[in-house]
Amino acid sequence: MRKIVLAPDSFKESMTALQAAQAMQRGVQRVHPDAACTLVPMADGGEGTTGAIVDALGGQLLDIPTVDALGRPILGTIGLIEAESTVVLEIASAAGIDLIAPKERDVEFATSRGVADLITATLETGAKRLIVGLGGSVTNDGGAGMLTGLGARLLDADGNELPPQPRALKHVDQIDLSELDPRLSRVRIDLACDVTNPLLGPEGASAVFGPQKGASPEQIPRLDHALEVYATALERAVGHRVRDHKGAGAAGGIGFALLALGAHQREGVGLVAEAVGLSKQLEGADLVLTGEGAIDAQTLSGKTPAGVARLARAANIPVIAFAGRVDPSADALLEHGFIAIVPILQAVSDLNTALTEAPENLERSVATCMRLLAAGATWGNSCPA
Repeated sequence: MRKIVLAPDSFKESMTALQAAQAMQRGVQRVHPDAACTLVPMADGGEGTTGAIVDALGGQLLDIPTVDALGRPILGTIGLIEAESTVVLEIASAAGIDLIAPKERDVEFATSRGVADLITATLETGAKRLIVGLGGSVTNDGGAGMLTGLGARLLDADGNELPPQPRALKHVDQIDLSELDPRLSRVRIDLACDVTNPLLGPEGASAVFGPQKGASPEQIPRLDHALEVYATALERAVGHRVRDHKGAGAAGGIGFALLALGAHQREGVGLVAEAVGLSKQLEGADLVLTGEGAIDAQTLSGKTPAGVARLARAANIPVIAFAGRVDPSADALLEHGFIAIVPILQAVSDLNTALTEAPENLERSVATCMRLLAAGATWGNSCPA
């Protein structure tokens, strides 16, 4: 009996990682009904991280009242895995760019305040570990909103309290952490992130990620300067320099604030793989199927398919990746453990149709690959040595 591990990421706007794995399973079993399929939904710290870990470990999703980056009431989500005393959350659940319409985005006013509600809810569960996915934020406040929501105070030179908005950070003289929630010190915080940018400078949060959040070329140097002033105050408060750490610039500097509080930065896909026990699931496997919405050469920079392939390659297991869009540069992956990169579109279509039909297209593409592998095995056996 063949063992096939199905470890895809989500296909954005189309399938969750679990739904993608289920579509793969249907495709496999069209051709090999007796195959032993092991479903391991994956993520890399971005969208879908909470769902992937909860689905893999049998946790539960909890809705948490919070606010978006503009202060409007919404429901965020955390994932509780009681057996592991672990909570998983994505900052995008509160401070996400997808929650704010492009015309409403105002990077100088947006804050990460809502993330504090998710963290407070985590602390109230009594969990010993918190995994934070840092992808998809619309904020550039250095985590100031999150910190104030957890009890910190931003003060100017006269001792007046400041709002945690980027426009005000240039006036920060000191940060009072005396009222910070003491339960934070009793929780290990792991940051799932594939971003290695520092907080400041040409490779920092404002310069690299600010434009996608609505920052104009004129605003970027102002935002960077404000973060520098704020960073100096926070580093003085915690007693160590953090701004240059890899990942400090993630999520508009939320990574910086959490690192300042003692969090541990991890490669997102590696952390998720560890959390869901992917290495253990690969034992005895004959084949691994992975994938996500789009694959190109940048997939090698910490994306889910590359992380899955790295572990599979170490175990000498072949890997096939599937995607809705495959860029020609994806051929670079063939030198890193993949035997094929397969686009799942069956016909030319508009985007909405492609997204709607993605589960069926993925199932069909997987079934086709299974038939080709079976034909290849038969062909090989029929040829003389």
